[in-house]
Amino acid sequence: MLQGIREARAAGEPVALATIVGVTGSAYRREGTRMLVRQDGSYTCMLSGGCLEPEIVEVARQVMQSGQPVRTEYNLDEEVMWGLGIGCGGAVEVYIEPLRDEPVTNRWLQALEQGETAVLATPLEPGLGRLFLSEAASEGALSDPGLEAQVRSTAHQLLTALQPRALTHVLRAGDGRAVPVFFDVNLPPAELLIFGAGHDAIPLSRMAVEFGFKVQVVDMRDKFAIPSRFPGAQVRLLRPERFAQALEVGPRTFVLVMNHNLLIDQSALTFVLQTPAPYIGLLGPRSRFTKIVDKLAKEGTPLTPEQIRRIRSPVGIAIGAESPEEVALSILAEIMALRRGYPAGFLNGLEGRIHEPAGAAR
Repeated sequence: MLQGIREARAAGEPVALATIVGVTGSAYRREGTRMLVRQDGSYTCMLSGGCLEPEIVEVARQVMQSGQPVRTEYNLDEEVMWGLGIGCGGAVEVYIEPLRDEPVTNRWLQALEQGETAVLATPLEPGLGRLFLSEAASEGALSDPGLEAQVRSTAHQLLTALQPRALTHVLRAGDGRAVPVFFDVNLPPAELLIFGAGHDAIPLSRMAVEFGFKVQVVDMRDKFAIPSRFPGAQVRLLRPERFAQALEVGPRTFVLVMNHNLLIDQSALTFVLQTPAPYIGLLGPRSRFTKIVDKLAKEGTPLTPEQIRRIRSPVGIAIGAESPEEVALSILAEIMALRRGYPAGFLNGLEGRIHEPAGAAR
């Protein structure tokens, strides 16, 4: 999409951006999904399985001609949606706007290009302005100071959440009227830090890269810490005493310890427990974790109850995994569920929305 925007701007061609800003019931994609539409009717990315795109293209052409954004709702019920048998049973609200060359939009596109943590707040009523906010700066303003204060407060909550979602919030303007504001959220890729470059780390690293993680693999053995074994990942040859100096672990860094060596695993756990990592997993049976806990206690550096609770052992989702590839799938499923606030249970028989995590940042 970003490449398409660059090419259109270089050619001086108008484009429109269609964004899902609301979902009721079931739909193929969630809030924040974007689609770029060109004047000739071609488009990049999709908002559905192909059923909505022709209609959105036509509306986008009108938007490019008029220069005015349009907010429209599409019913996905199979009896309503042109008899195509889509059968989602929900509806999506789409905001279609001309992509203008102006400071707030450009700052948002820059954040997308650079993988910056940022929020773009768009009141879905005309004439109120637009606001970009990142962890360090802001751009733009809203014409209603009271509304802007609420937008900034909501954006701050999103910026500090582990896995915030793009959503529309209904806020109150200064005159008391309800104003829907769409908060689009951009996050840098989640990080996966793997301690241990053994054979079973290879499928874990490969799958994580495919899922969009920024992967680091750390090992002290030069026969294992070979970049060619882990395509797409950064491979670090480090001894435990250098972990604190060489590794940066933040609040969105997921950690898996799988050295297959108790002493090195102990060193890795001791290090990451001093960081804000939201996930610390230890490969192996619970008895192995108990040995490490007991050894630390005997050495006079016992783990606190809170530290013990932070370490997930055994690691992964219970799917009967046996092969390294199956274990990798189990681990990444657990990380994805925790990252997005889902219980990781079966969907069979679930009533209501399947994309509704418990306690998710809204």
